[in-house]
Amino acid sequence: MDRGGCLVESIGEPASWGTAGVARRVRAGRRSLPRRLLPHTGQLGAFARRLNARAERLGAWQPPRGAGVAASALIILGSIALGVVYGNHADDVTGALSVARDTAADAVGFAITGVALSGNKHLSREEIFALAGVSPRTSTLFFDVTDARAKLKTNPWIADATVQKLYPDRLQIAIRERTAFALWQKDGRIGIVADDGTVLEPFISRGIAGLPLFVGEGAAPRAKDFLALLDRYPDIRDNVAASVLVAERRWNLRLRNGIDVRLPEFDVEKALDRLVALDRDKKLLSLDIVAVDLRLADRVTVRLSDDAAAARAELLKAKKPKPKGSSA
Repeated sequence: MDRGGCLVESIGEPASWGTAGVARRVRAGRRSLPRRLLPHTGQLGAFARRLNARAERLGAWQPPRGAGVAASALIILGSIALGVVYGNHADDVTGALSVARDTAADAVGFAITGVALSGNKHLSREEIFALAGVSPRTSTLFFDVTDARAKLKTNPWIADATVQKLYPDRLQIAIRERTAFALWQKDGRIGIVADDGTVLEPFISRGIAGLPLFVGEGAAPRAKDFLALLDRYPDIRDNVAASVLVAERRWNLRLRNGIDVRLPEFDVEKALDRLVALDRDKKLLSLDIVAVDLRLADRVTVRLSDDAAAARAELLKAKKPKPKGSSA
């Protein structure tokens, strides 16, 4: 009211025509706004026109046909997938799907009917097929050659492998096997190793029991270089029963006649040269001894056997001079 007691009101648009009123009309589901708003100019008129256009688009939208069925199918599939994961059935489902797709591929001519295999000497054909995942149900269409190669290389006998698909129905597998190089004894167990130190088998197969024997922690990867050194001394090499790595630093040789030859950590060649010379000149390795110590550069220490030590003691006792005044 003004000072004269009159009620003062705006002569503009009613409150229901304002922004709040327009919003209420849109929320109430009206598809169009009052016509008297349309010719309005200015900020309020532009806002009203935008709301009017948006309301008309929302009112005209209809869901696509079959949307409800698709949503229901997605919910069911999601529930099945969740049950498979939490029930630990993923491998079973994957296997079943693989069989189904291979069966379908076989039906149209992609069944594997032949495999060209080369390079295998130690491993059998069946072992290689099992490693690569080749079975009577396998099809070339879905056979993964990269995965098959990786599986083949998990076998320690296989150094490398190549797998190729020859469409429509053949495979070609070529492998390169490692060669049994030596026997390695560790913690009382003997296995077969390749020249790169790879353990091929944890037991001895027939036909390779005569390989050089290496003993001790770390001996397998160093066997190739040490055996190459021994090859320079064939008389010594042929009499070695085992090469023993001591504390992963130096080697001892156990000869076939039971003598232990203790080599130094460094200058092993010089020590072996000295051993060869002593055996040539003094028949050292044919004597009744149990050990030859070559670890010191300026001397050679020999340990006699118990019998030899006792005989030597008796000999020294007999040669000992008698004290003066004693009677015979």
